[in-house]
Amino acid sequence: MFEKILIANRGEIALRINRACHEMGIKTVAVHSTADADAMHVRLADEAVCIGSPLAKDSYLNKAAIISAALITGADAIHPGYGFLSENADFAEMVEEHGLTFIGPTPKMIRLMGDKITAKKSAIEAGLPVVPGSKGSVDTIEQAIQTAHEIGYPIIIKASAGGGGKGMKIAFNDEELKEMYPIARREAKSNFANDIVYMEKYLQNPRHIEIQVLADTHGNVVHLGERDCSLQRHNQKVLEESPSPALNKEQRQKIGSIVCNAMKNLGYSSVGTIEFLYENGEFYFMEMNTRIQVEHPVTEMVTGIDIIQEQIRVANGAVLDLTQEDVHFDGFAIECRINAENPETFIPSAGKVTTWHAPGGLWVRVDSEVYAGYVIPPYYDSMIAKLIVFGRTRNSCLMRLKRALEEFVIEGVQTTIPLHQKIIAQPDFIDGQYNIHWLENFLKKQEEIKREEETSSQSGEK
Repeated sequence: MFEKILIANRGEIALRINRACHEMGIKTVAVHSTADADAMHVRLADEAVCIGSPLAKDSYLNKAAIISAALITGADAIHPGYGFLSENADFAEMVEEHGLTFIGPTPKMIRLMGDKITAKKSAIEAGLPVVPGSKGSVDTIEQAIQTAHEIGYPIIIKASAGGGGKGMKIAFNDEELKEMYPIARREAKSNFANDIVYMEKYLQNPRHIEIQVLADTHGNVVHLGERDCSLQRHNQKVLEESPSPALNKEQRQKIGSIVCNAMKNLGYSSVGTIEFLYENGEFYFMEMNTRIQVEHPVTEMVTGIDIIQEQIRVANGAVLDLTQEDVHFDGFAIECRINAENPETFIPSAGKVTTWHAPGGLWVRVDSEVYAGYVIPPYYDSMIAKLIVFGRTRNSCLMRLKRALEEFVIEGVQTTIPLHQKIIAQPDFIDGQYNIHWLENFLKKQEEIKREEETSSQSGEK
């Protein structure tokens, strides 16, 4: 087993990896920017190395500085977490070239799945169901119109190198396509330095369902069930749950088996997540994330499997000690992403946390490195905590989540806790009747209600 792992990340995921390593008897090295000198993952790691100034490009994206830190401290491996360099094939190659282990899939696999066009082609070859779309890149508006007529409107234009909803545009007819196509290419160029786009049929009311897989380097693959990630704002996940209220046992087994066979066909190893759109009983492959996911804790709660520890063992060459028959799904889990943002405008709220009281009790988990007195820096993602709860039934899980959100006290900065409290009180959510558009429609209605109340109040004053 590895003796020392450098954690090339920050925030809650760096702390999560640090804990997994220590439970395995592995020493850790934290890297940090000058803005994160007092971060909890830095305090709890066995060693810490400052790798640059606050901007991510000068620290957490500084490949040379991270590898130098690993070599100086005598680390055996580097765990990239999620975000930053976790899906950067060049970085994975550099790690291997310096005699270190990259805790993740091979650089070749990262490249394959990092490009949305090649990923879709590979998915088809591996046997995954896909959304009807262009056979490759769409390079001209004439080609775009022809493709739209072949697959039928509405269509969605996507950046080949994209992610996070950037470079995505929807068109319902030729005129809209002529307008949106150049905008999508400009956004792709601006965000990813790559203006290649492709097109797919636009599913109007799907759910976002993803399958967690775990594969070793010996050809063994198991799936750990699904997560429903349909509650999104601007294509960014807000709340996730497992299992999905939309699937039954037979559907779960069917899509899980399909995914495992596909991963074997691809020769994939490490943890990974295959994301689908799900509509009218059908799954359509969207993309694959070749890393640990933010929402992995809900899967851990319902399976009892420490996914990060398994990821580390696999990276060290171990054979999976799990078969599919060993994976059992018990109960329900929900995760709320708590962001340091205004819960209505979503403007980031950096600053000093004056009060911090995390909820507790049976089957309540909080993944965060925040503490009273911690100063949230303005340079990084605004997520500061993940609240994960478990229940034997979905209703008991919801009641526990309601109680936990009421207990959660964070003062000094604004957070999205009030938004989560509103979401879980809605009948649609309680009944599990939601899709990827539900949250944005809900937020629009909330804004309309607020405007009407303000107008009524102003009229009353007059």
